Amino acid sequence: MKLDLSEPLRYLGVRGEPDPALYAEMSAVADKLTQAVEPRYIYRVFPLVLGEEGPTLEGTGLTLTGEMAHKMLADCSQAVLLACTLGAGFESMLRAEQARSMARAAMLDVCGSAWVEAGCDEAEQEISARFPGLYLTDRFSPGYGDLPLELQRDICALLDAQRRLGVQVTDSLLMNPTKSVTAVIGLSGHPQPARIRGCGFCSFRENCQYREEGKTCGT
Repeated sequence: MKLDLSEPLRYLGVRGEPDPALYAEMSAVADKLTQAVEPRYIYRVFPLVLGEEGPTLEGTGLTLTGEMAHKMLADCSQAVLLACTLGAGFESMLRAEQARSMARAAMLDVCGSAWVEAGCDEAEQEISARFPGLYLTDRFSPGYGDLPLELQRDICALLDAQRRLGVQVTDSLLMNPTKSVTAVIGLSGHPQPARIRGCGFCSFRENCQYREEGKTCGT
């Protein structure tokens, strides 16, 4: 698994070809991260019951409320709950870098965000290989669209994420360690379109520099 530098550069607001010196320093930071920390993930697959209040994970009593879950899982017979983290090792790296250079710490922070997403991508590949006759929806996370952020706690509890990954949800519903992600993925017998890509679903759309210039970031 490799870290695509285009993602952390985009997180830093770099558009077009980056300055060679910046790219070289970002590469060094990314290499240091990927050699020291591997994303870890766990997931569980649940049968779905589609009801009026939203899709329910059979045997759990957990209903995924909101238009987002209804739209994403309408054609699905199963759903995957996923958690991925860089763990406490990343937190230690970040604190050490902050003591030396805030500029490199900022690079490490955005590389960490991209690296945990790369771990989610790898989990999706494993799930796809495990269920060759089924098609995956886009993954979507609590707090995205109208999927309640409070579901972080339920997903972590059902995955036993604190014991298995060391991941907790704080009182303010943030993940600890910070570079941790929970997500839902639907499994269907039919090909699933990409439904949640683009500016309409992006939390940065109101302050996006790309949109101000009449462009998009391509995601």
